[in-house]
Amino acid sequence: MKKFVFVLLALLLLVPTVSIFAQDTLTMGSWRADDVEKMNALFDVYKEASGVQIDFQPTNPPDYNATLRLQLESGTGPDLMYVRSYATGADLYKSGYLAKINDLPGLADSLTEQNLAPWTIDGDTFAVPVIAVTHAVYYNKDIFAANNIEIPTTFEEFLAACETLKAAGVTPLANGVAEEWDILETFFLGMLPNYIGGAEERVLYESGEKKLNDEAFVKAYTDMAKVAPYLPTGFEAVTYNDSQILFATGKAAMFMDGSWTLGTYGDVDFEWGTFAMPAPAGSETAITFHLDAAIGMNAASAHPEEAKAFLAWLCTQEGVDALAKYLPVGMYPISKLEVTLEDAHAQEMLSLTNEKLTDVRFVWPALMDLYSPMNQAVISVLKGTDPQAAADTVEVAFEALKK
Repeated sequence: MKKFVFVLLALLLLVPTVSIFAQDTLTMGSWRADDVEKMNALFDVYKEASGVQIDFQPTNPPDYNATLRLQLESGTGPDLMYVRSYATGADLYKSGYLAKINDLPGLADSLTEQNLAPWTIDGDTFAVPVIAVTHAVYYNKDIFAANNIEIPTTFEEFLAACETLKAAGVTPLANGVAEEWDILETFFLGMLPNYIGGAEERVLYESGEKKLNDEAFVKAYTDMAKVAPYLPTGFEAVTYNDSQILFATGKAAMFMDGSWTLGTYGDVDFEWGTFAMPAPAGSETAITFHLDAAIGMNAASAHPEEAKAFLAWLCTQEGVDALAKYLPVGMYPISKLEVTLEDAHAQEMLSLTNEKLTDVRFVWPALMDLYSPMNQAVISVLKGTDPQAAADTVEVAFEALKK
């Protein structure tokens, strides 16, 4: 009997300890499965400041949306989670899975309305923006120097540089189309603001006031077609990984890509840099600066105050400094507070946005249903389809969606 009482007393003494530990531990879902080490370092900074441990639980990227929704529907979702911009994140909020954070301390002081827009519906904000990416041309400085090529300032000069490289037996561009997404997202949508302008013009296309087969779009497809002769031989079969290898091994002089690839080339044996894809002569160069990811809190979290405190910390200078230090290279903290980056290449690529018109990827805010038609239009012009005909297919697809 005494033994039973002793065991029971021991178990009762353990209960408060378990409860306190649970309150001091949060879980976070993410599609960034490669970021475990860096995110754990970020969470260590927060734990030191708050005493709260965050358990990072990433999911394989292609499975994230479905897995997260299943978790939320079954009541097993994480306390905190990465939230995609625009429609995907908005759908989670409309379904009641994300908490409204309008009254979050520091939110208005650290982020602009434009920063918050992808995660705001009818004035209600449901996530703290944390990651932006940008698009630019990676270039091999050694190859450029060997061929007396300067950084081009117009699209015409860009094509001339490609021709010089091709004549010298160098593959000008590493991009391929085997995986399809990359030629649209990184290349075409990366250069598109040079032809149609920024957000103020984009919304005119979204409303139908401007047509997706107008002169500006046809010009963009026409210039995209001019790139084809400078892609790798057999570019139809070149994957995204192949493209990275072609550039990293010096077999291609340039690679139009996103900032998320910056950390890939840390140990290459040549000097390299980045430049903005230049606009046609007579137009101002613009650049795609895409608001990519935010962190939201589960509306059904058992630890709402702790989760909210972490989101508020992200809005402080300490939080922004930690993001700048521990986010993967080329993933930029979204904040109007001071952002200092340690990586020189990341800072160089971010500085390309200075004093330039910027906008998010064209289809993301309202036209994601046109992702596939536009992707196929881009690939088709590279394979020889008339640019006007390619643009027409996208406009036809848009008109069909309105019915």
